[in-house]
Amino acid sequence: MFVSDCLGLNALGHLTIGGRDTVELAQTYGTPLYVMDEDEIRRACASYRESINKYYGGRGLVTYASKAFCCKAACKIAMEEGLGLDVVSIGELYTAQSVGFPPERIFFHGNNKTVQELLAALEYGVGQIVVDNLSELELLNQLAISHNQKASILFRIKPGVDAHTHAFIRTGQIDSKFGFALETGEALGAVRMAAGMEGIELKGLHCHIGSQIFDIEPFEHAAEVMLGFIAEIREKTGLALEILDLGGGFGIKYLPEHDPVQYDRYMMQVSETVKKSCAALGINTPYIVIEPGRSIVGPAGVTLYTVGSVKEIPGVRTYVAVDGGMCDNPRYILYQSEYEAMVANKASQPRLRTVTIAGKCCESGDLIGERMPLQEVQAGDIIAVLSTGAYNYSMASNYNRIPKPAVVMLRDGKDRVVVRRETLDDIIRNDLL
Repeated sequence: MFVSDCLGLNALGHLTIGGRDTVELAQTYGTPLYVMDEDEIRRACASYRESINKYYGGRGLVTYASKAFCCKAACKIAMEEGLGLDVVSIGELYTAQSVGFPPERIFFHGNNKTVQELLAALEYGVGQIVVDNLSELELLNQLAISHNQKASILFRIKPGVDAHTHAFIRTGQIDSKFGFALETGEALGAVRMAAGMEGIELKGLHCHIGSQIFDIEPFEHAAEVMLGFIAEIREKTGLALEILDLGGGFGIKYLPEHDPVQYDRYMMQVSETVKKSCAALGINTPYIVIEPGRSIVGPAGVTLYTVGSVKEIPGVRTYVAVDGGMCDNPRYILYQSEYEAMVANKASQPRLRTVTIAGKCCESGDLIGERMPLQEVQAGDIIAVLSTGAYNYSMASNYNRIPKPAVVMLRDGKDRVVVRRETLDDIIRNDLL
């Protein structure tokens, strides 16, 4: 019935998450409100961890892509579940540091790391710095030498794989701002350069082909390409790379018709491809890293809004206006991302209306979604938008000087605030006269 296993109905006909009444949570904490089911997050972490251990014989690591949802609580959960952490900024790294995340399990990504960020990574002793380009390689080498260190790195490689996803979230093709190209010889040239650098230790390769991917075949193809390059590196340079990071991008169920691959099936099929390719190429199976983000936290979250007005334009559409919008969920205006929504206080009733859910920002395109089936709705109703645990809080802004919502985490039927709601004083705290 629902897009996520953590959702349900109670005796009042209200939507529940983690067994808790969403209407009650909205009344307690106000709206807009992000609600996350910690038990669901931990179940996803355990599923990935158990699968990678099973199919790679304990020679693998699941790293949580913190960009999907980053706060102290999220980093602490990943740490406690034995996951690594994928960070892409000094802010994400600082958040990880604040909870004592083991530095050896941190991978620092990004296409334009600053001197400050690279120094912070070296000082904290992050496990791997994922180098994106030659300029960054040279800069990191200089910084490492000046600090009497040897930076352990992976190279981000563009494997040229079509991920069958939105153009903005395909990152594995040659025309991408990320990584070294294989086709041009750029990647092999970078390997040769790194091999001669005093401050650099090249440990492996990384790729990421896109996001919200439902097919396994692109991941299998990417693994074959990357392993082929590892074999080529050994043949042409003598370097035997130890780590292969296959990235993330695993799709989730936003709509009832979506059919994402089960984590265990993905791990099984890709591991078979990895082992077959390594045997055919005559190379040792590298230590495998994967980077799920959306698939760990996305299904565990809902966003709650209060309806303000219902505006019917005869023969055109019905606008249902809520007290949030692109400032707390910019994904529709960016990607035309689709969601399932329902009136949380009428969740047991049939969804007979077709509406456009509009935000309160001063933009015509500020929409949560169009042509969305919804129950009969009126001012004061609570609308729940489902599967919003990823890339909602993390991409939120203060456009129109609207304070960001609170984040409430649920565990064992109990609720707690893990990110407080911003105040008006927070909005002006950096202003100067």
